[in-house]
Amino acid sequence: MKYNLSEITDIIRNRRSISPEKFSTRKVHREQLEMMLQNASWAPTHGLTQPWRFHVFMEDGRNQLIEFLPALYQSETPVDKFNATKHERLISRLQHVSAIVIVSMKRDETKKIKELEEHEAVACAIQNMSLTATAYGLSCFWSSPGYIYSAAMKDFLKLSTEDLCLAICYIGYPQEEWPKSHRKPLEYFTTWITE
Repeated sequence: MKYNLSEITDIIRNRRSISPEKFSTRKVHREQLEMMLQNASWAPTHGLTQPWRFHVFMEDGRNQLIEFLPALYQSETPVDKFNATKHERLISRLQHVSAIVIVSMKRDETKKIKELEEHEAVACAIQNMSLTATAYGLSCFWSSPGYIYSAAMKDFLKLSTEDLCLAICYIGYPQEEWPKSHRKPLEYFTTWITE
């Protein structure tokens, strides 16, 4: 065997979406984020378009998000749907987390690859980020609230009209023990065709 399959399996099966509210105050280092993003860039990408784009907010750079995102949530949410608790939780997350990566899709100008496939490539990149985070003992919490798909979000990130913001990834160390999880057995979602 070329690689240690048990270690790879452990990383895949131990990846968790731990909410930012459960992060400790321990800082995430730039070198860790660089490795996460390098590994993200090795995701499968049809036509080698490499559609992922990353905006990393750390240290004082987080202040831009603290100012912008809660206001965006409020402006993009109809009054009858606005949730003050969600608004406050967003502010708290942005203030508490030491590293936030906003992931976007850069649409290939030739459009030789279907847009859906570009979305899928970016999702694979985020999975690579998450697995690398797990190897570091970090959580990469993937959030995709509706307001990130807005024109205002594109303007904030300086994206073109064809591009799309797809995720806010909160990166941090959990303050408690790493949570356990489970999945349904293989037979629940697999059909074997042998002839």
